[in-house]
Amino acid sequence: MLTTDERHTATIPAPPSRPRLRLQPDLSARTLLDGGWWPRSADPAAELPGLILAIEERHGPITQIMLGGADWDASRPRRLRVDGPAGSRVVRLGWFETMPAGLLTATARAGRTDLLTVPPYTGEPAARAAMDQAPRPATAPAPLPCWPPSPRPPSRTARQPPPRPAPHRTASS
Repeated sequence: MLTTDERHTATIPAPPSRPRLRLQPDLSARTLLDGGWWPRSADPAAELPGLILAIEERHGPITQIMLGGADWDASRPRRLRVDGPAGSRVVRLGWFETMPAGLLTATARAGRTDLLTVPPYTGEPAARAAMDQAPRPATAPAPLPCWPPSPRPPSRTARQPPPRPAPHRTASS
């Protein structure tokens, strides 16, 4: 029988993929966002372990990830097992409906990392541009190309209502 913690801890059998991530090069620079991340899917168990390990290379062990609920699939685990060079451990995940779309915050003992999360279905040129521009100085006025992220594309099974016929006109009108 699984304990409550085991039921809500996501594990992934394959090693994490290398994340598509751009972090600000200068840790002392004042920026609104620390970088941009472009996950390959909306599956947190598949995407977050690689991101966590990449951020830990700069900031030390991540203790919690905060995410907006609308950006991810419905699985939403509360904990995530991460297997890294220092061994296996669990990172807490917090899902917040009030968190801005496209924002992810990773908390470590040494501080936090705020990332623009580019939706996985975004085209490569727009995604790369958004990740490159995300860690701009806090005084930069131009908006990010993917901020806020566009809504999810319509599903293939979504049915559109049929178009309305044009009003019928008679020859006398």
